[in-house]
Amino acid sequence: MAEKKETRNLRKTRQGVVVSASGEKTCVIKIEEKKQHPVYKKMMTTSKKLHAHDEKNEAEVGDTVLVMETRPMSKLKHWRLLKIVEKAK
Repeated sequence: MAEKKETRNLRKTRQGVVVSASGEKTCVIKIEEKKQHPVYKKMMTTSKKLHAHDEKNEAEVGDTVLVMETRPMSKLKHWRLLKIVEKAK
């Protein structure tokens, strides 16, 4: 029988800035990415917002954080806070 491939440590991680921390144990992270336009070759900045689970309510607006993909915790939350990379000034 073929061996089962281990997928537990292949979860995605993203780094972004907290834009909202008003929910209970929830923070919203904005992730910006630079992409090149496929036809015009101009660099564009695209952004995406993720809802992440913050168990200790320690993230504040402006913090740079690292989040990791996890099981669905609610309708919108599919990420959880790993650590705060840099506190807001």
